[in-house]
Amino acid sequence: MFSITVRDHIMIAHSFHGEVFGPAQRLHGATFLVDATFRREQLDDDNIVVDIGLATQELGAVVSELNYRNLDNEPDFAGVNTSTEFLAKVIADRLAERIQKGALGDGARGLTGLQVTLHESHVAWASYERAL
Repeated sequence: MFSITVRDHIMIAHSFHGEVFGPAQRLHGATFLVDATFRREQLDDDNIVVDIGLATQELGAVVSELNYRNLDNEPDFAGVNTSTEFLAKVIADRLAERIQKGALGDGARGLTGLQVTLHESHVAWASYERAL
């Protein structure tokens, strides 16, 4: 299996519901490094997984929709605990939609999987992996 990973970051504010979250139930900020890993079994005709420039551009477009937002005020997330794990899935699904619409070009047709990892810090991160 071949893969490439591109990176961006987001800064958000949010709060959580539920005693399990302790003080994070109050409004707080978070900055995440966001890694998107694209996978395929065979390289394309150009011997690449996917165009790194296009992958970087599309990841940037997806995270810009979340960046500098209070997620508590976003209609898509009303009443939802926007945990790191949940946000990894949101970003992966939004990237997958763009891939399916051709945003990464013809070479992306051979992609078989996508993983998005959000790094909360140097010691903690969460990922979501999906098929394409």
